[in-house]
Amino acid sequence: MSDLAQRFAEAQARIKPVTGLGNDVMLEMYALYKQATVGDVTGDRPGMLDLRGRAKYDAWAKKKGLGKEAAMEQYIAVVAKHAK
Repeated sequence: MSDLAQRFAEAQARIKPVTGLGNDVMLEMYALYKQATVGDVTGDRPGMLDLRGRAKYDAWAKKKGLGKEAAMEQYIAVVAKHAK
C-alpha cells in the first residue's frame, strides 16, 4: 500500500468515531471520499424530493475532474482539521 493510500485509510479510521460534524463538513468529506475511491460522479441527479441524495450528488459533482490523489490529500486535510 502506498504512503498516500495508508494515510487515507488512517484518516478514514480516525474520523469514524467523531460526532457533531456539520452538514457542510460531512458533504465535503463524502464528496472527497467518493472522488478518491470511485472517480467522477455518474448517473442521474436525484429528484427534488430526495433532498439528502441530491445534496450528496451535488457535492460530489463539484469535485468532477479532481484526481484520485488530490482528492485523497484533501480528504486527509479535512480530517486533520476536524478530528481532534
